[in-house]
Amino acid sequence: MGKKKENDQTINRRNFIRLGGLGVGAGLIGVSQIGCTSQKKTDQPVIQGFEDTGVETSTKIWQPVSDRKIRVGLVGYGVCKFSAAFGFQNHPNVDVVAVSDLIPERCEALAKEVGCNKTYPSLEEMVKDDNIEAIFVATDAPNHARHCIEVLNHGKHVATAVPAVFGSLEDAEKVFETVKRTGLKYMMFETSMFRQNLYEMRQLYNAGALGDIIYTEGEYWHYSANGIAAYKNWRSGMPPQWYPTHSDAYYVGVTNGSFIEVSCMGIPGKMERYNLNNQYGNPFATEISLYRTNGGSMARMGRSADTYGEGYGSETGRVRGTKGSYYDKYEGIEKTLPDLARPALPPGVPEGGHGGSHGRLMDEFVTAILQDRKPLVDVAMALNMTVGGIVAHQSAMKDGELLKIPQFKYWE
Repeated sequence: MGKKKENDQTINRRNFIRLGGLGVGAGLIGVSQIGCTSQKKTDQPVIQGFEDTGVETSTKIWQPVSDRKIRVGLVGYGVCKFSAAFGFQNHPNVDVVAVSDLIPERCEALAKEVGCNKTYPSLEEMVKDDNIEAIFVATDAPNHARHCIEVLNHGKHVATAVPAVFGSLEDAEKVFETVKRTGLKYMMFETSMFRQNLYEMRQLYNAGALGDIIYTEGEYWHYSANGIAAYKNWRSGMPPQWYPTHSDAYYVGVTNGSFIEVSCMGIPGKMERYNLNNQYGNPFATEISLYRTNGGSMARMGRSADTYGEGYGSETGRVRGTKGSYYDKYEGIEKTLPDLARPALPPGVPEGGHGGSHGRLMDEFVTAILQDRKPLVDVAMALNMTVGGIVAHQSAMKDGELLKIPQFKYWE
């Protein structure tokens, strides 16, 4: 798919293009190198998060910061087709110059979807291409850390799907040290960051309208009867809190803070894949964490993938502060509020799924490279959104024992 040409790229027209039928959740067929993949409109159920939300585009006007084009490689085109779902191929400052997937048919499909002629059989081959400046890693979650380190060590900026690491505190330290040593851009595409409610919370917090945070809630309820197809079946039976960022962003992403201690309770799963004999030795399909934060507040973060029926999906949160709260809207003492409209997108770039977050995450990464600045979800924020869940699962396996959480702080 080629980029759309516009006579005036500074005018952000209303964009009714939706990535309808894209998804993160239920009952899809196939095995993949990535955790999730987009769907065209078919009779298949829409995966949670990729549904057409009907969100209006921003009323702001997009202003280009450069006329330079970044040469980007995309890797991973599995069940969620994430490589194409974030719209790199539509951005006026991007040339998608190479793509990769372990499965040849999917690699070919990705190349066709984004209008790219160059393909590689693996990320390990792609990173050797000196023409590529940045790579978006949409591979399987267990390999996110390894793949990002490989990209960085070959002198390229990297963006990754969530989570930053998968169940390994050691990998978290390795990712952090590699980003710091190389000085390259790293960004995790946490989709809650540009959902309208979290974006407003962050703007309000930064403007002081919430005051000091007292309590935060986040939830990621994700039902899947038969599990989601995945490369080497990595999703089957996984500890819920190893995939925590959609909920944990409602504290970490709002405040750029961290969790310092956790007590987590686990509820045994009702489905066959949750048992001590699975690949993770994990019996829990639901894990509820109570955190103490670095700001002295408390947070309750819930993650569940088990119900008796279809259940409902939810990726949302709430926050309570000394000057105001946010449930569905701001309620507080401040009458003059900051600008709460989300950033505009370049012409031709769709908002995408997860509440219109996809295009904005991609544009933030691209703009950070062009402006040579820290991305919004930098390596410290990404790891602080991820490692709390790793320790939370350890706590759940110890019947809620209170455990300390590693801390990551950006060095600037």
